[in-house]
Amino acid sequence: MKILLAEDDPMLGASMEQGLELAGFVVDRVRDGHAASLALDHGHHDLLLLDLGMPRQDGLSLLKNLRASGRTLPVLIVTARDAVADRVAGLNLGADDYLSKPFDLDELIARVHALGRRVSGRGRPEMRLGALVLDPIRHEVCLDGQQLGLSQREFALLSILISQPGKVFSREQIEDGLYGWGEEIASNAVEVHLHNLRRKLGTGWIRNVRGVGYKLSEPVA
Repeated sequence: MKILLAEDDPMLGASMEQGLELAGFVVDRVRDGHAASLALDHGHHDLLLLDLGMPRQDGLSLLKNLRASGRTLPVLIVTARDAVADRVAGLNLGADDYLSKPFDLDELIARVHALGRRVSGRGRPEMRLGALVLDPIRHEVCLDGQQLGLSQREFALLSILISQPGKVFSREQIEDGLYGWGEEIASNAVEVHLHNLRRKLGTGWIRNVRGVGYKLSEPVA
């Protein structure tokens, strides 16, 4: 899951970014409402973590414009404004959840996972394809009941592929899901991660659709 974090407090923003990345998320961080609006217009994100008290454009205005444009991106408001009126205003403008500062990082991560499940229509956190099970909360992958040791990038790559089994993801889509802004990407990085993941999963799980991209499907017996 790729998250846009809109938080103007440098220390809190850095702490949230680090904690979310350790939990397996890809994070792009902006520090004002104008930058957040540009990121939403020109990038792809699965969820917006939104502070209300940002410079250049406040969070409620940004949220109002986002919903007015018809976009259904899940939004979790994270703010020091804990008055009932602020919570009601945010929810009425289309926020999906609300978390008041100060908060526990584990609770933030749990709410992000819950929103992801709600949007995808999954009641349980696990994603399954046949004997392959990915648990995003425990950060575990099991195949035929045996746990696989995946790196963070391999886990993120499998999360992308298993989110829509059978769908062909282009190299660019995979890169966008694996890396945040400013990260240096080697020209063959995606292929290296795919090779390593194929080796750990075994033959037949990841298929190359020549000239298009890659997809995850159950091996044919």
